[in-house]
Amino acid sequence: MNEEKQDPATSLKERLWRIVFEAETPLGKFFDVVLLWSIVLSVAAVMLETVEAIAIEWKVWLKAAEWFFTILFTIEYLLRLFLVRRPLRYATSFFGVVDLLSCLPTYLGLFVGGTHSLLVIRILRLLRMFRVLKMVSHVEGANVILLGLRKSRAKITVFFFSVLLFAVLAGTLMYLVEGNAPGTKFTSIPVSIYYAVVSITTVGYGDIVAMTALGKFLTMIYVLTGYAIIAVPTGIVTAGLLDAYRGDQTTEACPGCGAHGHLTDARYCRRCGEKLE
Repeated sequence: MNEEKQDPATSLKERLWRIVFEAETPLGKFFDVVLLWSIVLSVAAVMLETVEAIAIEWKVWLKAAEWFFTILFTIEYLLRLFLVRRPLRYATSFFGVVDLLSCLPTYLGLFVGGTHSLLVIRILRLLRMFRVLKMVSHVEGANVILLGLRKSRAKITVFFFSVLLFAVLAGTLMYLVEGNAPGTKFTSIPVSIYYAVVSITTVGYGDIVAMTALGKFLTMIYVLTGYAIIAVPTGIVTAGLLDAYRGDQTTEACPGCGAHGHLTDARYCRRCGEKLE
């Protein structure tokens, strides 16, 4: 029986896909290790450029390093878009957005000043090291956390706005109580809301303090209430994490969108529906 010849272009694309998206082959692992070191060095260069003494002496080299890594990451990003079967899916995924944002600040800096420091977002790309180093349990843990937060977002949103409303009411009350006190710093409702938020979160900067006895009593109530409030989001997220736990997962990438974290017995991608190979 004659075997059907495979298109050389398709074969090359599949080999490149395994190198770029997988870490099971020697070339794939080498590619990811080089990529991770490039990320570390690029972030280090951005940080060093904020040190005045180093920036003055090594300005040319740091600028050259910035452009070198930006072009490198741009080529890598475009290569990933080319290799996946569903480029839009990858582009809108977490890593797709991070990959894009890791390149944009340098190009935006040609037209808008002050965007250079945003390159530090490249540090998020180091999350890929869990897959490269075969830390499957870490990958699974990260996926569970993300799923748990996603499942809890509605409850967290309701909780956030409830606390915001309470802070507005508490700040307004403090303004009514402290607004006319001699030497008061509660000069407006927004300032008083800021004080209420600082008290409720138990941060206590001390830049604004209550002067009257009633104001001090209300502050005490706000702080005690804050301790009770802090426990609420913890319970919400914990419940979401328990609900999101799905069991054993693999680090294999989806050929359609490049997503990771599928169940070991999964046949289709959890994100784009592409058949897993």
